[in-house]
Amino acid sequence: MCISIPPKYSVSEVIGYLKGKNAISVARQLGEKQRNFSGENLWARGYAVSTVGFELDKIKDYIEHQGKLDAEQEEGRF
Repeated sequence: MCISIPPKYSVSEVIGYLKGKNAISVARQLGEKQRNFSGENLWARGYAVSTVGFELDKIKDYIEHQGKLDAEQEEGRF
């Protein structure tokens, strides 16, 4: 994922928000439940963050390539 975070937000705040909302969405879809899943773990505790400058196009290509590999793996072609 490649995102831009405005300076008024901390990286940990944005990542925590994204992981939390995504975990709720996935849990609802997979668990077929309509409640929040507080106290349950879906993601790893950590994350990696890096700045992107002149290499932005290469990073975007890498992310796109990884998405294609994930789709192939889901289809059983990997």
